[in-house]
Amino acid sequence: MDFVVLELIRELQHIDQENDYFIFVNDGPDDQVIKESKNFKIIRFGGAYPIWEQLKLPKMARRYQLDILHCTSNTAPIFCPVPLVVTIHDIIYMEVKNVMGKGYTPYQLFGNLYRKFMVSRLVKTAEKIITVSNFEKGTIRNYFTEMPEDKLLAVYNGVSRHFQPIEDNAEQERIREKYQLPEHYFLFLGNTDPKKNTANTLIGFARYCEKNGNHFKLMVGDLDREVIRRHLAGAGLEGQLDNILNTGYIPNAELPVLISMAEVFLYPSLRESFGIPLLEAMACGTPVLSGLKSSLPEVAGDGALLVDVTDAANISDGIKRLVEDKDLRAELIKKGLARSKEFSWENTARQTLKVYQSL
Repeated sequence: MDFVVLELIRELQHIDQENDYFIFVNDGPDDQVIKESKNFKIIRFGGAYPIWEQLKLPKMARRYQLDILHCTSNTAPIFCPVPLVVTIHDIIYMEVKNVMGKGYTPYQLFGNLYRKFMVSRLVKTAEKIITVSNFEKGTIRNYFTEMPEDKLLAVYNGVSRHFQPIEDNAEQERIREKYQLPEHYFLFLGNTDPKKNTANTLIGFARYCEKNGNHFKLMVGDLDREVIRRHLAGAGLEGQLDNILNTGYIPNAELPVLISMAEVFLYPSLRESFGIPLLEAMACGTPVLSGLKSSLPEVAGDGALLVDVTDAANISDGIKRLVEDKDLRAELIKKGLARSKEFSWENTARQTLKVYQSL
């Protein structure tokens, strides 16, 4: 289950003791990460996802006599017997150049096509549509120009409470030993999704090292070593491969200390509807380098260094600034901590509850 949904459910449990909630989950471990309470019940039933969503979910809505059904991840039943609220996190899959773009796995391609088919219909049938930033709200409205003005609204995501500066020396040493980390490193949690701008990020870092010495390593998390090698080789930078560390999967619980110890957090995405990792890094007191596109300036405010990340040279120059300009680092740390406090899951839940109440 998406952690965004988990945070929303947990906060609704705290603030709403009046309404009854039924949390529908597919067979699997989802019911073990959320807890039932007096007015929150978990209902499990299985099935392949499209069948689960399109056929079984409407039956459950009737069986439990729901007043509202909120589907929280871009898709929902086309034929729903009760008023429908849908959270559309983004419409990247509506953009033709991206749907069948290079770099997507078959699973991602199927997901893009399914969402593209569904969203075109849901914007007509849903009572309310929630998205996660004013940037994405504008993108959706520009794409679906006939949508009523009052149907679509933006509700910001939050940053989880455990993202904060971690200064526990014992915990830092444990994590450093587990991941075999050097004293100084940058952190990049990208993947093969084209929007994550992985190639430019790796090349930008490698160019920084080539020009300024190998004083830092780049921790990239769960990214295939061969993918990294190909990106560097294509730019004539394969000699910098040893400066990039693959650590494998990183549990969410360990991210705060990893981010806190990093010299710089790299988040140079090309397209984000919100950008939660940006806030998480700022909340941990780590300087952030990010991009000028999509929602990132809206979310970052003045708490991150924003550059044109379509050019690897700009990423390299941005890294150099964050390493060498101590005043800039201190300013971004201070402003980033303050900015991250403006986003909370409690506020997300209260605004979502207002949507429910309006229906």
